[in-house]
Amino acid sequence: MAAVVVVVAEAVPIAINRSRRMDCIEGTLSDRGPISLYSHMISPPANMGVDAIRRNFERVLSREPFTGLKAIVDSLSRDRGALCEAVSGANSYEELLAKLGYRITLTKQIHVQDAFTRVGPAGGIKAVLPYYDIPTQRSLPTLVNFDSTVTTTPESAGFFNKMLAALRTQSSAENQKPI
Repeated sequence: MAAVVVVVAEAVPIAINRSRRMDCIEGTLSDRGPISLYSHMISPPANMGVDAIRRNFERVLSREPFTGLKAIVDSLSRDRGALCEAVSGANSYEELLAKLGYRITLTKQIHVQDAFTRVGPAGGIKAVLPYYDIPTQRSLPTLVNFDSTVTTTPESAGFFNKMLAALRTQSSAENQKPI
């Protein structure tokens, strides 16, 4: 039979020791005297495992604001490790696509219904991703082609460029949280 031990401690003040890049929790337990516990802050990738970084990346990418970008990157790469590395190393949407092995082709307008009729090797389109941004009421479609190009509009490319920046910011913030 296993015993369960419950330790009740008083609330302790939190002090941040920035010179050591650690969170330091200092205080006392009612019957034990002074304590000092450290929970290490994470400076990815040095102090954080690759699996934890990928889990954080997947968690952030799955959030509501990134559904359009997630649909695009999911259709470009099934290798989640390569995808995580590409996002963390890309400074722009075009650079992200290049890291995943695709060139971006800009076009003035995409007719989504017409694009759906051309899906398949004969039409040259691998995937049609009709993204509609409700807050701005803009249609931002993307086509993934068999010739390793991604066709999109300049407006769509700009939108996903901003979305990539937000994704990188939130992923970085997740990786900085203490374990």
